[in-house]
Amino acid sequence: MPVSYRDAMRAALLYLLLSVVWLQLSGHLLSSFFDESADLARWQRINGYAWVLISTALIFFSRSRLLRLLGADTWLRHQQEDRERLRQAAAVFDCTREGVLVSDRKGLIVHVNRAFIEITGYQQDEVLGHMPSMFKSGHHSADFYQAMFESLKNTGEWSGEIWNRRKCGEIYPQWQTIRAIHDDHGQLSHYVAVFSDISAIKDSEHELAHLAHHDPLTDLPNRLLFTDRAEQALASAQIHKRGCAMLMIDLDHFKMINDSLGHNIGDQLLKAVSTRLLDMFGPGITLARLGGDEFAVLAESCPQPGQAAALAQRIIDGLKEPFELADHQLFINASIGISLFPSDALSAEQLLRNADSALFKAKSTGRDGYALYTEELTAHAQQRVEIAFELRRALEQQELRVYYQPVHDLKSSRLIGVEALVRWEHPQRGLVSPAEFIPIAERTGLISEIDAWVMQQACRQMCEWQAAGVVLSFIAVNVSTRLFARRELYQQVAQVLHDTGLDPAFLELEVTESAVMDDPEVALEQMHRLRELGVRLAIDDFGTGYSSLLRLKRLPVQKLKIDQGFVAGLPWDEDDAAISRVIIALAQSMGMQVHAEGIEQEEQARFLLDHGCDLGQGYWFGRPVPAVQLDWNCAPQIH
Repeated sequence: MPVSYRDAMRAALLYLLLSVVWLQLSGHLLSSFFDESADLARWQRINGYAWVLISTALIFFSRSRLLRLLGADTWLRHQQEDRERLRQAAAVFDCTREGVLVSDRKGLIVHVNRAFIEITGYQQDEVLGHMPSMFKSGHHSADFYQAMFESLKNTGEWSGEIWNRRKCGEIYPQWQTIRAIHDDHGQLSHYVAVFSDISAIKDSEHELAHLAHHDPLTDLPNRLLFTDRAEQALASAQIHKRGCAMLMIDLDHFKMINDSLGHNIGDQLLKAVSTRLLDMFGPGITLARLGGDEFAVLAESCPQPGQAAALAQRIIDGLKEPFELADHQLFINASIGISLFPSDALSAEQLLRNADSALFKAKSTGRDGYALYTEELTAHAQQRVEIAFELRRALEQQELRVYYQPVHDLKSSRLIGVEALVRWEHPQRGLVSPAEFIPIAERTGLISEIDAWVMQQACRQMCEWQAAGVVLSFIAVNVSTRLFARRELYQQVAQVLHDTGLDPAFLELEVTESAVMDDPEVALEQMHRLRELGVRLAIDDFGTGYSSLLRLKRLPVQKLKIDQGFVAGLPWDEDDAAISRVIIALAQSMGMQVHAEGIEQEEQARFLLDHGCDLGQGYWFGRPVPAVQLDWNCAPQIH
């Protein structure tokens, strides 16, 4: 509050009046109480000290009153608060992790903080008095800086990403905010720039973008990046009237390496394969890993099928050379599917699908080779889609049937069991071969529902036979890989046995060797739980997979079934004979029964019997037929 001149004069007069009153009072007291000069002198000394003290107090209070009246105490307090605010601002300025640069109205640097020195590498005395243009990277055009100054002029502020140069010469990205500062009269006085080093953020963004488009194990392009590059290559090929080839590569039996040597060795092999493939290719060929042991190759200038086939053969031959990994020398083969642009497809997605179809053909015809996509394969793929749709309807319309094939004891020729096999009675096409619809059911997942239905029907039929007095030791039901991999298989089998009332000892579940070896630990757990129910277990198609004998002996299995592929050449084919003898000896050594399937001639049955095979089934004993057509008295004799 402003102080008037009159209030100030009143304070001064009050101070003078108090001083006069004190002088009068001290003199009066002196003359009244002391007559003698000595006493007077002593009192004068005491009075002098008192006078100083009282005068000091009077001056202090009068001065305080005067200062309050003048408003000086408020001014002093504001000065102290301003100094405190300045100290705080200086601390923030010096301690912040963002670099700060202050320049005057002409752009000359007048102050920088400690973070500026740490980020740029320049010391304070190296930049004071210089223009900020000394940090330019050359990364930006003149238009960029013109737009910056226009923003400062119009809005007083600019923010954005800018690339500058450190003292060491390194160019790095900043996120910078520049603000114009005006004085009390509204005139431009300074510019303040605050910036942060965003190099780490840029590196992280680059790394994430790389990971999103590359395989983390081999660092090859992944499916996303490969498809994008393929689309660009096809667009260019279409403009320049060039042909391209897409090759899908799948390593044969790679899972066996993972299972036997571990995933670490498997990963090392995949990296070694990718390195070898890259060494085979020159410019114009893109290699990618699509997942697992599957690779893809795009050859951008490959107009003829013969060129694509030659490239595929070069890949197959190149991969046959051994891979030296740690203490292991590994051999690997490959199957390749080939699709051509523009004859087979016009888009990258369709080209990949067609190459995958061709790969399926290459694998189904014996592996270690290549196959080209054709119109025939396209029609076959469409047919598979149609069959899958109709098969789903067949389950709903109860078009499936269970046929039973007899199993005989080779020594006595007595019928001792049956195997339940599914058949499809199509309303227009008649009886559809299992070879036509079972692979499609497996690919679409319908096989699980089909297996469950067959098991229900077979167990119910076995109960009916037992009620009719038919004596059978077992009824065998196939369990697909998909159904076996599901942990609820135990509950499903238990429910079927409960619903039908069949004694578990009469149910035999046949699991393929590949299903057991795909995940041995899960298989072991599943089989032990099924054995707890009391059902019998058999390994089907034995000899076609890659069983580990160490794992095999741990499985609670009662029977090995020799695949019909080894029975077909008996007794004349030396290889089939040798394999059959080994399987029989292995099963006997492990206390298991041996069951041969696919017996079509008496000579085959005689060979198997002579070498100790226990059971046999095949057309020589009887074809699969409906339950009502089974001939219980048929017992062909082995001579």
